[in-house]
Amino acid sequence: MKKLFFALSLVVLHFLSAQAQQTNNVILITFDGLRWQELFSGAERRLITKEFVSDSARIVQTFWNDDPLKRREMLFPFFWSTIAKEGQIYGNRAHGNLVNVTNKQWFSYPGYNEILCGFADDARINSNDKINNPNTNVLEFIHQQPGYKGKVAAFTSWDVFPYIINSQRSGVPVNAGIVKKENPNEREKLINELMYLVPNPLGDIRLDAFTFHYAFEYLKANKPRVLYIGFDETDDFAHGGKYDLYLHSARNTDRMIEQLWNWCQQDPQYKGKTTFIFTTDHGRGQVNPSDWRHHGIKVPHADEIWMAFLGPDTPALGEVKTKGQLYQSQLAQTLAAFLKLNYKSNQPVGDIVKSAKK
Repeated sequence: MKKLFFALSLVVLHFLSAQAQQTNNVILITFDGLRWQELFSGAERRLITKEFVSDSARIVQTFWNDDPLKRREMLFPFFWSTIAKEGQIYGNRAHGNLVNVTNKQWFSYPGYNEILCGFADDARINSNDKINNPNTNVLEFIHQQPGYKGKVAAFTSWDVFPYIINSQRSGVPVNAGIVKKENPNEREKLINELMYLVPNPLGDIRLDAFTFHYAFEYLKANKPRVLYIGFDETDDFAHGGKYDLYLHSARNTDRMIEQLWNWCQQDPQYKGKTTFIFTTDHGRGQVNPSDWRHHGIKVPHADEIWMAFLGPDTPALGEVKTKGQLYQSQLAQTLAAFLKLNYKSNQPVGDIVKSAKK
């Protein structure tokens, strides 16, 4: 227990003095199903084969270096040039720095429920079906606080998010899936058109570039204080066995995050006042080469995740290599704490830790 809260205190160190806090805005970003292995070590050589990539030579040229530290910089240049220097990154199990989910499902809806609500609900959240979440989430809680009404929004590629966030009850607007932006500006009109013209191998799931630019336009026009962006391609390309597309999508997302961060450093509302939080909903397998495609309770190691923080109230610890344990269920409360808000989930943190250790 002491190790857990010591590790979390590294994230919320400046919360000990409310006057020292500078965060007025939070941007939460999730990569669906992105493994910690790629984040901390870059591309995995045994997966660069004809089974999983269409052009091995090109992928090797683009993403491979014998040094894992250089490999990860090739795949995530912003993470390792900026977040690793100015923020904090957790979850490199090679150093005994552990981050896990507490739910017993190890797939998306339960993972996002845990991220946003602050606890696992295995009894009721045990599928990816489009069922309104009965649990109150941190976005809903913040939206109800003075000064936040109409200042919380979500943009996601996966069309299940309106149900996960329960937008009908919460009042939090959720733009998700293959849906045109209503009352578009000129740039959004182009995005609306391109979304239906560009071939989409993901079916009903919106390509991440469109999700990003819808969110970016909303940020510039409406200046929300809390924005959630849920990317999806890494999970879908992994399920399809397309390791090359999985890698390209991961790097593209890193580039989009860099663009968003750089813009925030130029805008008066966001510059020096915005904390970014990054994580994933679940891990993936790693024992056998084909395991990387899969997750779920029957896939060993699919409960292993990572998280990162970047902003004015996050001490620059970089890649945290101290041994310790963090859990996905801590993110909701931590997000609210950055805004000096005390969010309490339906289940005490102590009970979550006990259940996770069973």
